[in-house]
Amino acid sequence: MCPLSSSPSAPAAPKSSRIPKIPFWVQILAGLALGVLLGWVAKSGDVGWLTSTLQHIGDLFVQLLKLAVAPLVFFAILVSITNLRQVNNAARLATRTLLWFMATSLIAVAIGLAIGLLTNPGAGTGLTPKDGKLPEHAGSWIDFLTGIVPTDIITPFTELNVLQIVFMAAVAGIAALQLGEKAEPVLNISRSVLELLQKALWWVIRLAPIGTVGLIGNAIATYGWNLIGKYATFTVDIYIGCALVLFGVYPLLLSTVAKVNPLQFFRGAWPAIQLAFVSRSSVGTMPVTQKVTERLGVPREYASFAVPFGSTTKMDGCASIYPAIAAIFIAQIFDVQLSIGDYILIAFVSVIGSAATAGLTGATVMLTLTLSTLGLPLEGVGLLMAIDPILDMMRTATNVAGQSVIPILVSAKEKILDREAFATATSIRIGEAEAKAETGADAGAATEAEAAPVPATAAAAS
Repeated sequence: MCPLSSSPSAPAAPKSSRIPKIPFWVQILAGLALGVLLGWVAKSGDVGWLTSTLQHIGDLFVQLLKLAVAPLVFFAILVSITNLRQVNNAARLATRTLLWFMATSLIAVAIGLAIGLLTNPGAGTGLTPKDGKLPEHAGSWIDFLTGIVPTDIITPFTELNVLQIVFMAAVAGIAALQLGEKAEPVLNISRSVLELLQKALWWVIRLAPIGTVGLIGNAIATYGWNLIGKYATFTVDIYIGCALVLFGVYPLLLSTVAKVNPLQFFRGAWPAIQLAFVSRSSVGTMPVTQKVTERLGVPREYASFAVPFGSTTKMDGCASIYPAIAAIFIAQIFDVQLSIGDYILIAFVSVIGSAATAGLTGATVMLTLTLSTLGLPLEGVGLLMAIDPILDMMRTATNVAGQSVIPILVSAKEKILDREAFATATSIRIGEAEAKAETGADAGAATEAEAAPVPATAAAAS
């Protein structure tokens, strides 16, 4: 009797040796925690070399972001203006975008004024006018208006005057539109340079967790908790004001005007918001902001105009909430009584002068512009410089969220929003879309394994 023959068993599937990728938001949170820990060690143990190392790491990350700012702004604005010719009713889209920028800025400054008047952030701080000092760079309406037009084409790039770069790019973009086909060779080069810059910036963005360690750690090691305690009310005011706009005003507008789910917006836009919180640069975050805005259903032709435009002018955190509360804070320190007319001036400056912030780290120029308009001492700016990095994180996150919300609102009203794309947008990891583009995969169809979940705290806050 022949032995029973057994069918050959199928070979065992090889175990995947691929190391699971850590979601970007987890990397950022880890960087924040490590930065706080190292900063505390450096401060409490007076470890000079650690403080210096943290400072160098943070400075290097910011320098890498700033390195791309000037050319990125120029080519992004130029290309975005010429892209409008591919969009129907381009003039109406641009006008509606600007009007929504102004409307939300007015809402944000009203919230900032209300919080400042209710909490009196300058009371009980122990600070005096002697603690203030003049800023290195001050802004005034004359400087703002005359400073838009550059004296040459080189200086704005070497001195990183973003407002003048925006002016030159806008002129070049409008001229290219007028020339039509004759300008196409220049536009092709501009598009290629823009893609190159964005690709290089993606590499810098992936270093954000390391940069976070340096930036947070240096802030703690340099200033410590005692300084933060002096500005406790002011700091809390800024964070509450920004949170009300970020998790209150924006979701309300999305649900009532655009008729979309606000939670889904945060799920799709979270990579840009979290990077803005760390990098403190709207322009540095711009490639990510544009990517998530397109994934949320805004047509690429319109998003490529609205996001770069917003990155240099849409500043609800830096140009509305912050100067409103800061002006009240400084007026109380210097014992200056503000009138109703002064509050109206603050609102006017916030709505009209927000381009003065120009998407760079910090909002000193906008604050000095507000103070000079009100006639408040510019020495008050010096009172806030030490605490500024901690404030700027939340301000920039609010700015960037607004730069994505407005294109969604306008697209919805114009009936060009892809609502199916919005409903299915996922928060993919930083750089995932770039990798997909290189391999020819569809960047808009991330699988569940590729999705980086939104932190529960963010979902709850929204």
